[in-house]
Amino acid sequence: MDKMFLLSSDYVGVTFWLVSIAMMAATVFFLYEGAQVKKEWRLSLLVAGLVTLVAGVHYDYMRDFWVVEQTTPIVYRYIDWLITVPLLMIEFYLILRAVGAAIGVGSFLRLLLGTLVMLIFGFLGEAELMNVTVAFWLGMVGWAVIIFEIFGGSAGKAAKTAGSAVASAFNFMRLIVLIGWAIYPVGYVWGYMMGGVDEGALNMVYNLADFVNKILFGLVIWHLAVKESGGVNHSHD
Repeated sequence: MDKMFLLSSDYVGVTFWLVSIAMMAATVFFLYEGAQVKKEWRLSLLVAGLVTLVAGVHYDYMRDFWVVEQTTPIVYRYIDWLITVPLLMIEFYLILRAVGAAIGVGSFLRLLLGTLVMLIFGFLGEAELMNVTVAFWLGMVGWAVIIFEIFGGSAGKAAKTAGSAVASAFNFMRLIVLIGWAIYPVGYVWGYMMGGVDEGALNMVYNLADFVNKILFGLVIWHLAVKESGGVNHSHD
């Protein structure tokens, strides 16, 4: 099949294009900056770069899928989320470990479990492999586990003792998960349970949400890493 090109009137396709390029640019930025900060923070910025790299590659495929099929690339989107969302959850654990906060591996496992439950049932519902309403509520259980862990669980408690800069960044990151991520279940309800949103609008919402939730999440970590490193470190010690 010949490659079909993006039309200027395809606003959904344009959002796929913009997000794919923005993710690639963010990847270069995070990887470059990761070489400038203290070694304790380099893994956090590497993970931020991996998130945007994986998302950028998948958005390239999702854009082409949309242009050709004019329908939702559900499989590509969930493969992307299945890789990137657990990596985002790892960041909560990494930034606390970087400053020596008392955080156990149990916190990481709870975040990972909540993420997998949320994504697996979300996919089963959107792909219509199970009842969309049942899948929605089961997926929300996973999200609730994440929210509890970062607000009232071990991770949330550890953040309070990790210093003002880390606590501030942690709070901003968990607000992204609470408020920014709320876009996805709202879109799911409107698009699959109420039928009130067409595929184009739903994809535009998901695309812009990914743009904010992945890149902004990484920028918060970058700002914290630079601050905790005392500015940019060019010595590469």
